[in-house]
Amino acid sequence: MQGKFTDKHKKALSICAIIFFVLFCAAISYFVGRPLLKFASEPQKFREWIDSFGVWGRLIFIGIIVLQVIVALIPGEPFEIAAGYAFGSVEGTLLCLAGVILGSLIIFLLVRKFGVKLVEVFFSMDKINSLKFLQNKKRLNTIYFIIMLIPGTPKDLLSYFAGLTSIKLSTWLLIVTIARVPSVITSTIGGSALGNEQYLFAIIAFAVTLILSGAGLLIYRKIQNNKENKG
Repeated sequence: MQGKFTDKHKKALSICAIIFFVLFCAAISYFVGRPLLKFASEPQKFREWIDSFGVWGRLIFIGIIVLQVIVALIPGEPFEIAAGYAFGSVEGTLLCLAGVILGSLIIFLLVRKFGVKLVEVFFSMDKINSLKFLQNKKRLNTIYFIIMLIPGTPKDLLSYFAGLTSIKLSTWLLIVTIARVPSVITSTIGGSALGNEQYLFAIIAFAVTLILSGAGLLIYRKIQNNKENKG
């Protein structure tokens, strides 16, 4: 009886924790995410705001990226562009990657703790089931790296799904660190060009990003369909 009570107690605590997480993310999205997103869409004001914090501005920005990664409802591209505008392409990319790595670490540990119910907070079961082909243990790391490397793939969904697979934490963080560089740097380069008033270059950078993202999405769907057909 004591064991059953303990199991029920743990299950109740897990459910309460997930409900709290849902409410927390909803509140963050509405009261913090929306204003920040609007702020980031105005790069000049965003840079002035970050500069007003001095050296702490970098840490604040990393915290913003961590928040964006965890709360998957908040898009990341405007913040990446703002990073390029505020810090330049190199530093902006490094700061974005630092936030992405920390956010991915937190997500991975939370999903390993609470399982698929936590993933369902942001994604439907249909979307989660669409990634079942990533359960192939023999080629899991390679497939995950390739898909994360391709611009345009649903990286937020992939980040949450990683905790449901057999992938090791150290391997996952290595994949995130390397594979997220192309998608981040294309946005920060465009933002940096805007900050330097190189508008033609910025237009070209964003156009290339759009084309790569579109092509990447098509490639991802082809990989997904091929794996499902083989399965």
